[in-house]
Amino acid sequence: MKKMKEIKEKADYCLNCKIKPCSQKGCPLGNNIPEFIKLVKEEKYQEAYNILNETTVLQAICGRICPHKKQCQGSCVRGIKSEPVSIGDIEAFIGDKAIENNYKLFDNIENNKKRVAIIGGGPSGLTCAAFLAKQGAQVTIYERYNYLGGLLVYGIPEFRLPKDIVKNTIQKILDLGIQVEYNKELGKNLKLEELENEYDAIFLSFGANKSVKMGVEGEDLNGVYGGNELLEYNAHPNYIGKTIAVIGGGNVAMDCARTIKRLGAKEVKIIYRRAEEQMPAEEKEIKEAKEEGIEFLLQNNIVKIIGDKKVEKVELIQTELIQKEGENRLSPVNVQGSNYIIDVDYIVMALGSKPAEFVQDLGLDLNKWGNIAISENGQTSNLKIFAGGDIAGGKGTVAWAAKSGRDAAYEIMKEEI
Repeated sequence: MKKMKEIKEKADYCLNCKIKPCSQKGCPLGNNIPEFIKLVKEEKYQEAYNILNETTVLQAICGRICPHKKQCQGSCVRGIKSEPVSIGDIEAFIGDKAIENNYKLFDNIENNKKRVAIIGGGPSGLTCAAFLAKQGAQVTIYERYNYLGGLLVYGIPEFRLPKDIVKNTIQKILDLGIQVEYNKELGKNLKLEELENEYDAIFLSFGANKSVKMGVEGEDLNGVYGGNELLEYNAHPNYIGKTIAVIGGGNVAMDCARTIKRLGAKEVKIIYRRAEEQMPAEEKEIKEAKEEGIEFLLQNNIVKIIGDKKVEKVELIQTELIQKEGENRLSPVNVQGSNYIIDVDYIVMALGSKPAEFVQDLGLDLNKWGNIAISENGQTSNLKIFAGGDIAGGKGTVAWAAKSGRDAAYEIMKEEI
């Protein structure tokens, strides 16, 4: 009851703007935010859910983990002179209501005989599957693990996104009649050519989760880990009583640092070469990391990692931020002579990710970063195959990945393949 009252107060704070900057400018998915909040004010929760279903199927998830201040809430008119509307909290409330009361995603499922295979059950693949099913397609998801969710399960810690929320959200999607083949990995026990013969279209959404390296001396020493792999495989060393340096300033760096702290590390230091205001991580995640005792070494860069077979120390150099010609933001430049060395037991590289090597063997055109190249409608160089999310070089948030899946679903159903 208390939660409902709080949500009502947050909804009443919304002005229900006709120009909808939160939707049109701020939300990657284009959710009709003023309309669904208007229905929440009227306590018409199922109707609010139906409005959101027009554009998204991940309400309970996106309401929790989207970078709201950089997206919808960052464009809120209320935020110009005061605090923005708590759009994420209201969306999560509606998503939770839908799970609690078993609201259906879609009532009117169309009939269509088109058969589509989706490779990868993360946010992009799940959203594509849902909107294909809405249009009547027969959909099968091929997933490398024995569970669906992708980074929603392995990439985002429980303290940020409860796994039962993910599980229940996915079940609502599967209830649309979607089939799943688990433990199927492309390039191993799953071949693209065979799927081409069996299906009318294929959507690739298996992500790009291989950690990027810095290329500094000592990076191959034992004790240097990739942040993405640590989270994905949950293969952590024993951190108890140890000092760990996490390199990077995004949400993966925050998730790694906070997870490692919870696993008993004595000290966790986040090393980032720019200033705090330039960190891509969400403001909330940075604040909570600090509150949990994680130290931030800002405007510091790694020179080399030192150790005899195993990490023992790291040499850092301080940076200053300068405006370079042709660049929009300040760039970090090493301050000569400011080098210093700190003791560390492990180093975690959380600087970004790239596709796995097998992507180069799929026979599809790639862009200069090694992602699968796609056209405006999501098609690859093989017109029967579409791609979305991180594997196609998406913008790296769940909402953008979901948008690519939704948009591809509509394009697949339009195409005469």
